[in-house]
Amino acid sequence: MINWEDIKNQLIIFLKEEVKKTGHEKVTVGLSGGLDSAVVAVLCKEAFGDNLNCVLMPSQFSSLSSTEHAIEVCEKFDIKYEIIPIEPMVSAYIENMDEDKLRIGNFSARMRMSVLYDVSSREKSIVVGTSNKSELLLGYGTIFGDIACAINPIGEMYKSDEFDFARTLGVPESILSKPPSADLWEGQSDEEELGYSYKHMDDVLKQMVDNGKSKDELLALGFEEELIDLLTYRIKANAFKGKLPTIANIKWN
Repeated sequence: MINWEDIKNQLIIFLKEEVKKTGHEKVTVGLSGGLDSAVVAVLCKEAFGDNLNCVLMPSQFSSLSSTEHAIEVCEKFDIKYEIIPIEPMVSAYIENMDEDKLRIGNFSARMRMSVLYDVSSREKSIVVGTSNKSELLLGYGTIFGDIACAINPIGEMYKSDEFDFARTLGVPESILSKPPSADLWEGQSDEEELGYSYKHMDDVLKQMVDNGKSKDELLALGFEEELIDLLTYRIKANAFKGKLPTIANIKWN
């Protein structure tokens, strides 16, 4: 049984210590109306109080409920927030994209992060990330988009476990009960795109990544070969997203 109160205390200490190292006092969080950003916002509120600023950045493709749920979190926990629509920025460019949903979604994510970093510059604050361990392992995020941040308190927390943590934090049921979605376009669903539920994938990832089980051992545990191969491929193919750019090592004569 996970002691979520202890986890919460660890993460609050982490946030305070890491922000203090930078010489800053304030933090900025992009709030989407989803589970991950709600959890991070609540943690940051406990850690920094009024030194937290949340930014809601809807586009023309965002669901109306996303903004409603983000505001619900802010009102429940007395969090300061502002709404900065990214529709004008996205509209100015997507006519060149031939209605490619993935490209539009990635571009939108990068526009949001551009806005978020500009707000953090204005506020003299640090951008706190909202990507969970499942997403980071599978590369289910946009490089220089929603993955970008200065620090991340939930990057070692699997998505399927995060629901229990969110309940202990008091995250509204409206967020807990809806299907996970990056909200990159209307009706977009993480689990439909990935082909499996987060619970199903996380059960394999925990054995594969945390316990170092081989493919044969995973098969012996009863996991599907197709799922094992999919997760193995995604981890390898997307590992670059979690690394700093590779810099050439020059041998000077």
